Amino acid sequence: MEEKSVILMGIKHCGKSTQGRLLSKYFDCPFFDTDDVIYEMTGKTVREIYSQDGKDAFIRAEKAACEYISAASAGKRSVIATGGGICMNPDAVNILSASGTLVFLNSDEKTAADRIVREIKIDSDGKMSNLPAYISSENPETTDDVRQIFSRFYSERRKLYENLCDVKIDMTDASKAENMRQILSVLEKYEKN
Repeated sequence: MEEKSVILMGIKHCGKSTQGRLLSKYFDCPFFDTDDVIYEMTGKTVREIYSQDGKDAFIRAEKAACEYISAASAGKRSVIATGGGICMNPDAVNILSASGTLVFLNSDEKTAADRIVREIKIDSDGKMSNLPAYISSENPETTDDVRQIFSRFYSERRKLYENLCDVKIDMTDASKAENMRQILSVLEKYEKN
């Protein structure tokens, strides 16, 4: 019997890459991060593609990365961490879902917002950078602005992920190992049904 791949989805900073690496070690299988594959295929980061070439170019690059990952992991289990916006790319989601279980890692809003705020860089003129494109496009002036923009975004994305996923796992403030055990427990129950 072919083992299903584990496809981790969720908002930026919910733990997809961290948990993906842990799960791939546990299962002794390949790990793919769609953002890394996009970079390897295009020579550009997700932010660079989005800001320089536009949303449509990014959607095409993400779909191509998912096609590559699907072919590379055909017939065997892989763990795949997706970009935070994959829920807006149905073609990419369909490619990955054909080979595995879509797992929504649901991080609480405050934790995710705190992680985004922590990464902000502020230059000598007070201009913020190192923000996700969906936030920077609204030209926030303060970290409170960032949190408000993120809050709207979080609510919309959460609904999309809940509708797409096979299983939803509420990430807790526990250790990485404890969260991985929780993911494994939920996956085991899901795969038995």
